[in-house]
Amino acid sequence: MKPLPLPPNVLHRFYLGGERIARLRGITLTDDHMPEEWIGAVNTSFGEPVEGLSRLEDGRFLRDVLAADPQAFLGPEHVQRFGDDAALLVKLLDAGERLPVHFHPGRAFAREHLGSVHGKTEAWLILDAEPGAEVRVGWRADQDRDTIARWVREQDADAMMDALHPWPVGAGDAVFVPAGTAHAIGAGILMIELQEPTDFSILMEHASFGVEDEAAATLGLGWERALDALDRRAYDAPPPTGTLPAPAAAYFRAERVTAPATLDPGYSVLVALDGDGAVADMPIARGDTLLLPHAAGAAELRGDVTVMRCRPPDAGTPEGPW
Repeated sequence: MKPLPLPPNVLHRFYLGGERIARLRGITLTDDHMPEEWIGAVNTSFGEPVEGLSRLEDGRFLRDVLAADPQAFLGPEHVQRFGDDAALLVKLLDAGERLPVHFHPGRAFAREHLGSVHGKTEAWLILDAEPGAEVRVGWRADQDRDTIARWVREQDADAMMDALHPWPVGAGDAVFVPAGTAHAIGAGILMIELQEPTDFSILMEHASFGVEDEAAATLGLGWERALDALDRRAYDAPPPTGTLPAPAAAYFRAERVTAPATLDPGYSVLVALDGDGAVADMPIARGDTLLLPHAAGAAELRGDVTVMRCRPPDAGTPEGPW
């Protein structure tokens, strides 16, 4: 079994962006609101039947290909723990403007209210950032529910942003964002986003982005229930570093690999960041995206190419807390 090229899968969204994705991938986009590419996606956009699903070059949905032979693609240890669920979504995200303050529900909330075994813990691997670019992650102090509800009701974006930690970011930084953590991504940032395979976002700030419908902002839950998924505690995690923290392995893994190198067997989404070369005799160059099945075995990465290898959670790691 050989690596499989993953064709472009760029989605239209309510916020600006996409130019940096187009440059990296060498593609032309149809408008300026295409800021996300879903790579190796086996889940859909929220409430949609097929939007978001990745296809292979022959037109088949990756989701269906994995389900037909999970052992070969995902490996026996993964299948024993997660079944035919790849348990991973990889995105390219290009923030052409600041994204709204929002948060994602965790697994316990998702199981009870959204019918999903996955929440949406995520991480951001920064590929490029304009000078002065920053993200806002986590409350600087404990927050009262009534205060949060008032900010949402009045759409007080300034108050929300002021209450979050501001973190400058640059290329090479990694930011881990547990489910329930309020956050906002600043303009001028291109990242690889690793996350659980869902599209669960609750938009605390929404009106100024043209999302007027409460149901659209709250996953159909309404604010009384949706705010139950928000962590209102002060956020004391460390600022961005070059690596993901150990707890991330319960949700996803990633490593930056430069050829020559041997990639141990394991289901992986590869995003080529620079140079050109080959992996398991499949050509790969800057901007290419490939799926590496477990059955490909130990794969040699050759040439002068650098890739980000994105992987599902470690099957031997216990369930995470979020």
